[in-house]
Amino acid sequence: LFGSESAVKGARYRVNAAHDEDIGPNAVQSYTLKRNNHFVFNIQTTSAGSKYGELILDKELDREERKEIKLLLTALDGGSPQRSGTLTIDVTVLDANDNAPVFSQAVYEASLPENSPLKSLIVTVSAMDADDGVNGEVTYGLGRISDKSRKLFSLDRQSGEIFVAGDIDFEDGTKYEMFVEARDSYGLSSDTKVIIRITDVNDNSPAISLISLTNPIPEDVSPGTEVGLINVQDRDFGRNQKVRCAIQQTVPFKLIPSIENYYDRSEPI
Repeated sequence: LFGSESAVKGARYRVNAAHDEDIGPNAVQSYTLKRNNHFVFNIQTTSAGSKYGELILDKELDREERKEIKLLLTALDGGSPQRSGTLTIDVTVLDANDNAPVFSQAVYEASLPENSPLKSLIVTVSAMDADDGVNGEVTYGLGRISDKSRKLFSLDRQSGEIFVAGDIDFEDGTKYEMFVEARDSYGLSSDTKVIIRITDVNDNSPAISLISLTNPIPEDVSPGTEVGLINVQDRDFGRNQKVRCAIQQTVPFKLIPSIENYYDRSEPI
């Protein structure tokens, strides 16, 4: 017997009547169904007077809870001594698409160095569907995502793997968020959040600019007189942003740090 888990309470499944070669009171008079969680048994009589049984669904089936159910039906005659026969009814619960995919994590987080090569694997999202067969087949897609992120990242619809698809630059963005959707074959879906943090790589050289300069310099200028102001900037982050400056040639000047990234160029004292 096959029963769908989408069947509602009260659904009926016909069972052929038991056969007894005796007649009259000695023939089959009643049936009993061993107590179970889902079905009750009822006797029906046709207009021609023949009888048959019906299994009536009393509690909805759930394939994810139980795929097969064994029922024990006993037919009793009216003779003395009373005789009986027993039938085992195997009920196979057919799957219905009643479960949406469920992600293994509510939020996925990953760290990615800037300048990572194209097609580098960043993170893999995974969702399971408790349904069977095609009802449980899951594919993935990008949900809410900015146009910028869509150019930088790609998603494998079958595996849930997220790859680098564009040039990742820490200086252009340090954090990206997107939603990935898991959908089964009949449209039930759920989503998860993916956070990708970009880490800095020392890929920028310091840039030096001369803010001011006294030129020419009088030969009798006092030692310690400021003759120029230099600014140095590095677009990297943290330790990669720290700079040290020095005058390479042997000249009568030295650099004195004034404020962060600014240097006075003065005559030696």
